[in-house]
Amino acid sequence: MRTRDKKALEALSAYLSQLSGAPKPEELAAVIGTSTGATGCVVSVADQQFHWGAGATRWSQHEVHFGGVPQGSIAVAPETIGPLPTVLEALGAPMLAIRLSLETERLRREGDAAARELLDHRWRVTVEMEQERRSLERDLHDGAQHHLVALRMMMSLAESSHDAIHDRLPTLLTRLDTAERVLVDTAAGVLPLALATGGLAAGLTAELADHADVTLDISQLRRTYSSAVEAAVYFAVLEAVNNAHKHAPGAGIQVTVRDVVDALEFVVADTGPGFTDEAALKSGLHNMRSRIGVVGGEVRIDSSSDGTIISGRIPL
Repeated sequence: MRTRDKKALEALSAYLSQLSGAPKPEELAAVIGTSTGATGCVVSVADQQFHWGAGATRWSQHEVHFGGVPQGSIAVAPETIGPLPTVLEALGAPMLAIRLSLETERLRREGDAAARELLDHRWRVTVEMEQERRSLERDLHDGAQHHLVALRMMMSLAESSHDAIHDRLPTLLTRLDTAERVLVDTAAGVLPLALATGGLAAGLTAELADHADVTLDISQLRRTYSSAVEAAVYFAVLEAVNNAHKHAPGAGIQVTVRDVVDALEFVVADTGPGFTDEAALKSGLHNMRSRIGVVGGEVRIDSSSDGTIISGRIPL
C-alpha cells in the first residue's frame, strides 16, 4: 500500500469511527483532500457535488462502488496523486450511506412540497366551490325568486273571487313555466336567453315587460359591456325590483340603466314607505354589493318614508 493511500485510509477510518450517523460529504472531501496532500477534492454523489480546497486544472477522478453498484465518485487534484485504491474500496459503504441520506432528504422535501401542494389545491377547490355556491345562491335569489314573488302577488290578488282565479289561471301557469325555466337555466349555469343574445337592454326589457308597476328607461344605454358586467347589473336590478315588490307592494318602480362618460350606472327607485327593517336593508345591500363588487362597482341604498332608491355604478 502506498504511503499516501495508507495515510488517507487511516484518516478516513478515524473520521468514520466518531460518527453516529451518515458522514457529511463536504467533511469526507476535506478528510480525503487533507490526508492525501491534495489541493482540492470533490465528492460527487446523488447528482450533487461537494468541494474542498481550490483544486487545479487537472483532476484524477474515480468511481466508488459498493456491492458492485456505483455509489458516486471522488476527484482529487492534482492529477498526480493517483487512484488511491484502498481508500476507494473503503469509501463504498460511507458513500452508500451518504447517497441514501441525500435521497431520503430529497424524497422528504418532495413529499412536503406535494403535501403543501395538495393542501393548497384542496383549499383552492374549497374556496372555488364556496364561490360557485354563493354565485348560484345569488342567481337563484335574484332570478328565480323574482318570478316566484310576482307569482305569489298574482295569487294573492286572485284570492278575491273564483272568477278572478279563472281569469288569471293562464297567466299564473305562464309564470310557473317561467320560474321553472329560470331555475333550470340557473342550475345549468346558463344566462337568460335575451341577456345572453341581446345584451343588458334586451335582457331587462324581456324580464320586466310583464310588470305593470315597473317602468324601464334604457334610452341612455347605448354601449355594450362584458358578459360578467351585464350579468351583474341584470341580476342586481332584478334583486332591487324584487325587494321593492316584497317591501313596497303596490308601489311604482322606476328602473333606469344608462351610460355615463366613465361608467355604467343603474337606479331602481320605488314610491313605497321605505325600509323599516334594518336587517332586511343590510341583507339586500350585502347581496348586491357582493355581486357588483366582483366587477369593480359599488352599490348605494337610500331609503326614507318617501321611497327607496338603489343605485349602482361600475367604472369603465
